[in-house]
Amino acid sequence: MKTIYIVISFILLLAFSSCKKDLVTPNKYRLNAGGATTTYTATSNSYATPALNLEGESLEQHLSGDLAFEQAFVTAPAVVNEGLGPIFNNNSCIACHPRDGRLAHPEDLNTFTGLFLRTSIPGACENGGPKPVPGFGVQLSQNSNYGTKAEVEYSVYYTEIPITFKDGTVVNLRKPHYSIANSYIPFPADAMLSPRIGPPVFGLGLLEAIPEQDILDNADVNDVDGDGISGKANYVWNVQTQRTELGRFGWKAVNPTVLQQSAGAYNDDMGVTNPYFPKESSHGQLNGTDLLDNDPEVSQQDLDDVVFYCLTLAVPAPRKIEDEQVIRGEELFTKIGCAKCHTPKFETGNYPGIKEISFQTIYPYTDMLLHDMGEELADFRPSFKATGFEWKTRPLWGIGLSNLVN
Repeated sequence: MKTIYIVISFILLLAFSSCKKDLVTPNKYRLNAGGATTTYTATSNSYATPALNLEGESLEQHLSGDLAFEQAFVTAPAVVNEGLGPIFNNNSCIACHPRDGRLAHPEDLNTFTGLFLRTSIPGACENGGPKPVPGFGVQLSQNSNYGTKAEVEYSVYYTEIPITFKDGTVVNLRKPHYSIANSYIPFPADAMLSPRIGPPVFGLGLLEAIPEQDILDNADVNDVDGDGISGKANYVWNVQTQRTELGRFGWKAVNPTVLQQSAGAYNDDMGVTNPYFPKESSHGQLNGTDLLDNDPEVSQQDLDDVVFYCLTLAVPAPRKIEDEQVIRGEELFTKIGCAKCHTPKFETGNYPGIKEISFQTIYPYTDMLLHDMGEELADFRPSFKATGFEWKTRPLWGIGLSNLVN
């Protein structure tokens, strides 16, 4: 009798396990969203956690980069962190990426914020990028050091767009319209504007470690397969290698590496010179250059540490993956075509010098490609191969923690 009871119990256990497995298997594979870098805590610091596989000297460099990422720059001359300006948008990395996450849209656009406006005039510069606006460059600064006039002041107004769902629910979207005023010299009428705001910075190393061909395999510029999706790669100028390469970072994939993204942010966002951008962002302008012999204002070591920090932040694990609604949501996500742009899975290749992000199975939910998002989302400003209608697919990993972190 006891044997029969054990056999029956075992059969029931197998049946229950089978049902349970059918329920959770579709999502369970993606628990390790960042491979071995993944963090499994859901706290306000989930975006700011070192990759879990960091140790020894790698962890020490990550922590050094963390300190540098949080340093606020001040006007030169100063004992530490000199070099802010003469014109700038903000004074630290962390100010634009709070807790390494996403910045809220500021109420006052003309204070220290992580929102700024790109600009350019029709045409392209010698390396194929946007053509700078004479006297303003390609990024507008709304702040400046004492004695220097800021380039412009920002302004924004909104229009309400009602959206009706199939069940009759109505929601209102606010569409922003940006403009500038009080420019230090006349602003050209044909200059284009495009807003930017600080996104999360975790997982960037894993995205840079995806082999280029794996990204290109998902491109379909002419929609040959007829699915209505025509992702394409951006090709941009690499200031380090001095050649055109695949763009990976920025809202239009205009930077090929985290190094260039970081060095460019120091220079354009903060007016801080560095080994890759050794001249002031305002060089050659009427509100232009400081007269101090202190360039570069960020050392190669500090820049390397900040880049390493951004490359080796952990990716948060997804939550509630056994929840029936989550599983149903993933099914719908795939069924209606979201996964065709927000590609769930990639394998990273060998990243020289950083074994922790090499050869990882990751689930970023991005194809790293440009897509035409239609006129309502267009900025009408091209950048390298990206048209004024195209934006890079944002990764979705960790997005559920945005409210908690930021």
